[in-house]
Amino acid sequence: MSLISQWYHSIRSVFRYNISIEEYYQFRFYELQNNKRDTYAGTGYMYEYQRRLNPPVYRATLADKTQFLEKYRDFVRHEFLTLEELENHPEKSHELLKNPSGKIVLKSSDGQCGRGIEVRQSRDFTPTSLVQRLKATGNDFVEAFVTQHPDLMRLSPSGLNTVRIITQLDKNDQVHIIGTRLRISVNSAVDNLAAGNIAASIDSNTGKVNGPGVYSDITRSDEYQHPITGVDIVGFQIPYWQETLDMCKSAALLDTRNRSIGWDVAITDDGPELIEGNHDWCKLLWQLPVKKGLKPILESFTKELQQ
Repeated sequence: MSLISQWYHSIRSVFRYNISIEEYYQFRFYELQNNKRDTYAGTGYMYEYQRRLNPPVYRATLADKTQFLEKYRDFVRHEFLTLEELENHPEKSHELLKNPSGKIVLKSSDGQCGRGIEVRQSRDFTPTSLVQRLKATGNDFVEAFVTQHPDLMRLSPSGLNTVRIITQLDKNDQVHIIGTRLRISVNSAVDNLAAGNIAASIDSNTGKVNGPGVYSDITRSDEYQHPITGVDIVGFQIPYWQETLDMCKSAALLDTRNRSIGWDVAITDDGPELIEGNHDWCKLLWQLPVKKGLKPILESFTKELQQ
């Protein structure tokens, strides 16, 4: 396609399908007929849908990571401390710095897409220097590094590889699983697609990965084996799968005011635990691994709520 043709079709798609220009390429609209394009949920549609299902007035416990960890503590195994707690109670940092992994993670409570995260060795810090480092990096809390299950470590040891489970409540507060994806780090400390990593679809019934790892960068080919470790991606079995689904269903019912949530789950040797809950869960992570638009799934819930 010529540059002029690309501009015409991409801008036309922005208004017709409520997507961004970047999504015109990520969803490969240049290859699709109009009826297929209309099945994709883009930025505009997702903003409207998630604002309705997860009203801003109720989002605080999902938008703020420290509030989330406190509210959903029953589903969280690792320890964490805020900058305020470290400053007022420096003695608490000693236990955190002695966590079994030997590592800590510095984060911002309102951070997105893994930006600003630091994974550091615990031995490099004292309570005082930890506070100083948090302030220097603009982060405001620290947590113990979560040691993932040996199978996931074998797949990709560079970072914590999390499972994204997307739950949706119907009008009767029944929990529906509408998406299950494995986020896989590629020589990176984080596993976000935006950081150049890959994501693969998981069979929600079996917990086995049933598709290749895909990038959000359309110039890169799908990965059937991990590009660093060589471990097969397709057919990879997620440990503790039923326990993972059960945990997310329970978490989804803890606060039913937020009705459509993307849960990030770490799988450890002792079972699953929650890392985050996202009110603005990613439409790329949901749709790119299965290579099709999934907007009709959301439209079915919208219609149900209107009845």
